[in-house]
Amino acid sequence: MDAALNWLWANLALIRDLTLEHLYFALPPVVIGLVLAIPLGWLANRTKLGRSLTINVAGLLYTVPSLALFVLLPPLLGTRILDPINVVVALTVYTVALLVRTVADALNAVPAIVVNSATAMGYTPLRRFIAVELPLSVPVVVAGLRVAAVSSISLVTVGAVIGFGGLGKMFTDGFQRDIPAEIVTGIVLVLVIALVVDGLLLLLGRVLTPWDRSRRTVGRPA
Repeated sequence: MDAALNWLWANLALIRDLTLEHLYFALPPVVIGLVLAIPLGWLANRTKLGRSLTINVAGLLYTVPSLALFVLLPPLLGTRILDPINVVVALTVYTVALLVRTVADALNAVPAIVVNSATAMGYTPLRRFIAVELPLSVPVVVAGLRVAAVSSISLVTVGAVIGFGGLGKMFTDGFQRDIPAEIVTGIVLVLVIALVVDGLLLLLGRVLTPWDRSRRTVGRPA
């Protein structure tokens, strides 16, 4: 126990740097993936053919092993094997693959009577999507986003196998140098980051959907 604490205090700067690097790799792909998944999910929800094609392609992309994708991207992007952009692009692909179906299902779950009412009020398709359909789909989209964020945070660690930074480096370095404290610290930090990000997204979802919170309050037994 003392040895673990001594290692921890002696390497606080390293832990800080790797944690920040981990967040740099993990969070931007979630944001970019969400931005890309929303229009793709909307297109998938327009026609049966578009839905089938978009969701099947997304599902196929998600089946590609993460380590293989990290290796395959440099020749496709014209980058070096250790360029950070490879990790960002790979995790963005996984985020889009996860969220496209979620967004499509969320939009499809919006009651038809609400959509028809907005149309009858003169809303254009774009305005109806932004002002009516998207806000009502927020709870489902946020639920999918929480899964995508936690998945992205965990997948960053895989990049350490081929030399990327982040907290996964503590796993490989700890195994190579036989430092259990380093391995345990890396595992705990990844878990803590995942829990914190998940909690923040849950809070964001509640802030963005006050009507959903009010409905739960009204429906609660006295």
